[in-house]
Amino acid sequence: MANVVLEFKVSAGDSEPQSRPVLILGQQNNLQQVSWSHIKGKLQPVVSKETWQAALNALNPNPTDSCPLYLNQAVVAALPSRVSRHNTPASVHFLSRLIRSCLPGGNNRCIVVVCERSDVFASACAVARAFPLFTRRSASSRRTEKKHVTVEFVAVGNDSRPLDDVEIRCLANAADGVRLAARIVDTPCNEMNTDHFLDEIKAVGSELGITPVIIRGEELKQRGFGGIYGVGRAAENPPALAVLSHTPDGATQTIAWVGKGIVYDTGGLSIKGKTTMPGMKRDCGGAAAVLGAFKATIKQGFKDNLHAVFCLAENSVGPTATRPDDIHALYSGKTVEINNTDAEGRLVLADGVVYACKDLSADIILDMATLTGAQGISTGKYHAAVMTNSEQWEVACVRAGRSSGDLTHPLVYCPELHFSEFTSAVADMKNSVADRENAQSSCAGLFIGSHLGFDWPGVWVHVDIASPVHAGERATGFGVALLMALFGQASDDSLLNQVSPLGAPCNKSEDQMERDCKRRRLV
Repeated sequence: MANVVLEFKVSAGDSEPQSRPVLILGQQNNLQQVSWSHIKGKLQPVVSKETWQAALNALNPNPTDSCPLYLNQAVVAALPSRVSRHNTPASVHFLSRLIRSCLPGGNNRCIVVVCERSDVFASACAVARAFPLFTRRSASSRRTEKKHVTVEFVAVGNDSRPLDDVEIRCLANAADGVRLAARIVDTPCNEMNTDHFLDEIKAVGSELGITPVIIRGEELKQRGFGGIYGVGRAAENPPALAVLSHTPDGATQTIAWVGKGIVYDTGGLSIKGKTTMPGMKRDCGGAAAVLGAFKATIKQGFKDNLHAVFCLAENSVGPTATRPDDIHALYSGKTVEINNTDAEGRLVLADGVVYACKDLSADIILDMATLTGAQGISTGKYHAAVMTNSEQWEVACVRAGRSSGDLTHPLVYCPELHFSEFTSAVADMKNSVADRENAQSSCAGLFIGSHLGFDWPGVWVHVDIASPVHAGERATGFGVALLMALFGQASDDSLLNQVSPLGAPCNKSEDQMERDCKRRRLV
């Protein structure tokens, strides 16, 4: 799959299955709505209309099913007919699995996705997840020929207009962002240390015409970034804070996405065990998602100020590593007693969100991170955990998750009951909880929010993607689609406007609604 060039087209054109194998998939009721005239050019002469109809009638998705139409060169597959309210109507997890298991082989293949128009964006991102870019298999490195997969969407239902070129470009950019994020997360630290990650940021900046701001090494210490510096100072490659900024004319508000970029997490001196350390190359998943989403979002046109803040470090072991009992002063000015060097992500993100507030004057700050193992226990492998100081944004995150396929579910937000877990006798706070059975993921998020201040008037959203960032041994590119959808109302792109959440009704006084207009406008 690594040598695959993925191409989205308004129409994939006609070609018999022997020369271009084809996979047609969708919900069974949607497949039944497709006219034979629309797809016969991709199946004839080896598949007749009667064979096509018989295959559709034979499908029995529970939750999925597939049926070969002609040898191993033409297949039709069915997604689940219904999903629960906490799933996405696009059934994206099943869609990716069906592509991986049912797509015929060959150097030139075609995928036809049949769905309602509202599911097109999520489905396109799911297609992208089925084709990871990173590999170091020797056979793959020797293969110079690229494989091509052409993707066509057939819209059914109330709005069955064909997609236009602008919408296709949006899907292609989103898919590119998903695959970029997944590639970074899949790449091991010997090839994706902080130097290499900065190269990735510079490459995106060059493509978009943006020069990144980079604060690195001893400069971090001098400027007061005690969290990022303390976590990364023992590594061979120094830590960094990097920022890509999009500041268009006419912007009325400022948004900052802050990504945790721990390129490898040994746990530091509170070192992880031999079974829990493998896979820690994925601890940069938040920063990777922010980079992929920023690239795709800016390419589609963004009307407001948007800053991507990357908190990069390798949590390593060495003579200069942070010790338990050390006290660091973070960029907020608050002091933190370290009682667990493996609770490092919250330290770098605390510096990142305060930089977004103080230096970038952000109205809306969203941090995204592979923060806690407890996230998988709280919300599972498919749903990111969301915590925010705004109930409206909590609702918006859940809606954006369903429309984008990057599912989310709320965590408890209750600082008055939970923040006491960080009480320290000698500093403003500790960095890890006293009671690991008391809402661990919520507490980890509260640590980050506390450096902004729980009375901060802007919108703060925390997204913990520790489990959804990977499926088995492969990265998913999780977070790219979520960010694009959540902030779609600030985009110039009509497709992103469609998948963006509309917000929740509220009963507020007129004065309070006026004060909150900035924070509510995107949702």
